[in-house]
Amino acid sequence: MAKVGTFELARISARGIVQGVGFRPFVYQLASRYNLKGWVCNTSEDVKIEIQGESKDLKRFLSELQNNAPPLAHIESISVTYHPPAEYTSFEIRHSIAEEGKYQPVSPDIATCQACLEEIFRPEDRRYHYPFTNCTNCGPRFTIIEDVPYDRPNTTMRSFIMCPDCQAEYDNPLDRRFHAQPNACPKCGPSLELVDTKGNQIETSDVIVTASQLLKHGKIIAIKGLGGFLLACDATNEKAVKVLRQRKRRPFKPLAIMVADMEEARMHCLVSETEGKLLTSQQSPIVLLQWKQDSTVCQAVAPNLKYLGVMLPYTPLHHLFIREVGLPLVMTSGNISEEPIAKDNDEALRRLSGIADYFLVHNRDIYARYDDSVTCVEHGTAQVTRRARSYAPYPIHLDFKAKPVLGCGAEEKNTFCLTKDSHAFVSQHIGDMENLETLEHFENTLALYKRLFRIEPETIAYDLHPEYLSTKYALELGSQFSHLKLVPIQHHHAHIVSCMTDNGVESTVIGVALDGTGYGSDGRIWGGEFLVADYKDFQRMGHLEYLPLPGGVAAIKKPYRTAAGYLIKLLGENSLKNKLAFLKQIDTVEIELIKRQIQTGLNSPLCSSMGRLFDAVSALIDVRGEIDYEGQAAVELEMIAYDGCDEVGNKGYPYSIVNNDVVNIIQLKELLSTIVEDLYRGVSKTTISAMFHNAVAQMICEMCQLIAKRTGINQVALSGGVFQNRLLLREVVPLLKAADLSVLTHKHIPCNDGGISLGQAVIANFI
Repeated sequence: MAKVGTFELARISARGIVQGVGFRPFVYQLASRYNLKGWVCNTSEDVKIEIQGESKDLKRFLSELQNNAPPLAHIESISVTYHPPAEYTSFEIRHSIAEEGKYQPVSPDIATCQACLEEIFRPEDRRYHYPFTNCTNCGPRFTIIEDVPYDRPNTTMRSFIMCPDCQAEYDNPLDRRFHAQPNACPKCGPSLELVDTKGNQIETSDVIVTASQLLKHGKIIAIKGLGGFLLACDATNEKAVKVLRQRKRRPFKPLAIMVADMEEARMHCLVSETEGKLLTSQQSPIVLLQWKQDSTVCQAVAPNLKYLGVMLPYTPLHHLFIREVGLPLVMTSGNISEEPIAKDNDEALRRLSGIADYFLVHNRDIYARYDDSVTCVEHGTAQVTRRARSYAPYPIHLDFKAKPVLGCGAEEKNTFCLTKDSHAFVSQHIGDMENLETLEHFENTLALYKRLFRIEPETIAYDLHPEYLSTKYALELGSQFSHLKLVPIQHHHAHIVSCMTDNGVESTVIGVALDGTGYGSDGRIWGGEFLVADYKDFQRMGHLEYLPLPGGVAAIKKPYRTAAGYLIKLLGENSLKNKLAFLKQIDTVEIELIKRQIQTGLNSPLCSSMGRLFDAVSALIDVRGEIDYEGQAAVELEMIAYDGCDEVGNKGYPYSIVNNDVVNIIQLKELLSTIVEDLYRGVSKTTISAMFHNAVAQMICEMCQLIAKRTGINQVALSGGVFQNRLLLREVVPLLKAADLSVLTHKHIPCNDGGISLGQAVIANFI
């Protein structure tokens, strides 16, 4: 260490989310406080600081740098070296330095901060009622950035020239808007416009007041938000909600609502302390809350469900709008079915004119599409079920030095994942890869991530399923670029490794992967899997017995076919002659077809899926025989189970486990036959569903105990879409812990197929 008396010069590199979050003015203010000289600047990979002064002052500076950073900053590492002092007489903020091949994490978009909120509702403020108010502590980030370093010319704000007042804020290191790249005001920034379905402007003195009046009269409005358009209507108006559903072609899938504040949220839902913190956090996601029976939100918003997706306003526009309308509003993605969310004005008019009556648009371009994130709280811990706004593209930390790998993800709830150094960049929710529009969204977003984080993949990981669009994309890349290494990854192994990575666990675990479908290494459909797995490999230690899916995809869309197939296979054809209520929806011709498909195996693949078992039981007890959205039959089965839990206690249906060489197989004949007997005896659906949930929790625990006894492994990772079932999770975790097994569940990455890409990318790093 070089010194002149007690005088030192430190060169500091701060890495993490340290750009666009007020970090440089924070450094400037610290330097001024301790009379230190030098400079600070952004580069493509970090914030660099060269600073000198008295040793004791430098020590205080470094302590505050690490412990009191701005609220949106996330420091991953700080490195410090000491050198001979230089001839600095002041401290300055220097211009950004672009460095080829270097990168750093990019901040997600963040909900409006309290200081900005106070400004937009203060009549004397120059930003009074300005819907694009922001500062370094809030506002758009990822959705407007095209490249790093994060400077205004690299964002979609570059076309807005700041007025003298905004420029003065932007240039003042002591102002909270110093280098706030989206900084603007009514004089110089983006503006709102209300238009009809033809794009014609609606003449009005106040756009938000007029739009609010239209909503009160039952109209549907497409609102341009941070990452795309949201479709809004009055959540208390059943007719308006049903019209929205009809136009959006979404008959049953639940919709989310936006309410003004926590007081209104509690009017409609039960809100725990942890859920309240999540709702009001800077991420401001949709939170799935227990729905109160006396809520004025109409049942058409989330038919047959006990949970309601609720979010608070997260932009100034939302705050202004929701206060003016004075009602809870449905706020759902601006798309049809599973198409990507619309982001551009012209695109929205083209794609959504058959849904919305009016469009509330603005002229700030969106660069990256961004759906709302969806979360819930279980066992006092927040869990992300759809990871998008305010979470992506923040990276998942890896405990190993990662290679440049692309994980292409799954077919449904697709995300991709890029790894580099100690980071795994999991994309925002892309959607179901069922059409070319979603594939285009996938490709455009991937190009952005590659550019922002300077990653050119050398290895491509993909799912084993040959018909997944993401798999075909990977294979096409491999055919175009021979240098790429292609690595196929088994679906359920990826599930378990995603959970392990989410928890920072590298040691071998017992993996319980339960979902609807995943292509097995034996060519069959898996989904009720018990594995012993690490980052490199897995061994299948157990599974549900193989049962037929008569009609394949048709059985997934029509669970009554799955129920009939399971009954025929396990209880014989005579079981369909009995007067079970669900059989009324199947005509004689279809029954005969199902029988022939099972007899011949034609278009009747075998599956070991837990998701399909939930479907079969749901249809069997006449809860849901045909579905409108993925998992609907299982979700509605879960909903009715809550009403039977107190009655049945821990009583569950019987099942058996047999050992086939080293693989334990769960057999379901007893379970289904007992359910059928209960139906004949008039046992309620709620009781049957509660007992079925108990049985599934018990079979999971018993299987894990058998594997633990055989292997000596006592850590269990739970993954797969079935674990979105909150009742099942509440039952199985205590059972496993009571059996002296430690349990890993998802937190930051979805347990559903939205987490598959992370698992793929990590596994490919070790193969």
